[in-house]
Amino acid sequence: MDSNIILKDRCVKWVRDWFENNCPDARAIIGMSGGKDSTVAAAVCAEALGRSRVVGVALPSVGQGLNDADNICGHLGIRFIKIPIGEMETLLNRAGDHFPEGLSKQAVQNIPPRIRMTVLYAVAQSLGGIVANTCNLSEDYIGYATLFGDNAGSFSPFGKLVAGEVRAIGHALGLPAEWVEKTPDDGLPGSMPDEEKFGFSYDVLDRYILEGECDDPAVKAKIDDLHRRNSFKTDIIRIPAFEPER
Repeated sequence: MDSNIILKDRCVKWVRDWFENNCPDARAIIGMSGGKDSTVAAAVCAEALGRSRVVGVALPSVGQGLNDADNICGHLGIRFIKIPIGEMETLLNRAGDHFPEGLSKQAVQNIPPRIRMTVLYAVAQSLGGIVANTCNLSEDYIGYATLFGDNAGSFSPFGKLVAGEVRAIGHALGLPAEWVEKTPDDGLPGSMPDEEKFGFSYDVLDRYILEGECDDPAVKAKIDDLHRRNSFKTDIIRIPAFEPER
């Protein structure tokens, strides 16, 4: 059997077993960004639990569109909910004068992911659901996630899978290639693709994580530094995650 199908089947089984052992009647709540990780996570959960037990929630910020989140949920046959967080952001911005002086741009940019996670847990509580963490190992390894924002959640299908393995599962599930291979970016206004921001590709990062090999010493040093400075994020939050056999 194809190795990607085997990986997909094991991931699906892990999600199914986790729900059966912890919350057999619960729904999976997925924050739908339109990126590959949330798309593949929703598809995995739909196969594991059935479409009626998966809810995709789009939480667009000010100036953000749905990035195909509604179309993805329609394709998967799962419930779609849209909850714009722009009004909440506006209220926070109005309170900006009361924030301590020196609040950084990065700190402000981290507010929306934390609002989204708060809203996802509110949806989960309202619908009898469990919030999925959709981060992958590649992002977590270099700290490319907001603490208590998108790096939170109650179960993690991809927390120990590199980005290439998530794409492989997406293809094994038969998802449209344009969604699985969509160029990843953070979705912020004026943002650039992740790989341009990093200064290295996901393929290079994945190889280093899995094999410990990197041909460019400068890139290796940058990855090591990012990992060292950001490992506290995953040390603080330990989420049950699917463990692949490699």
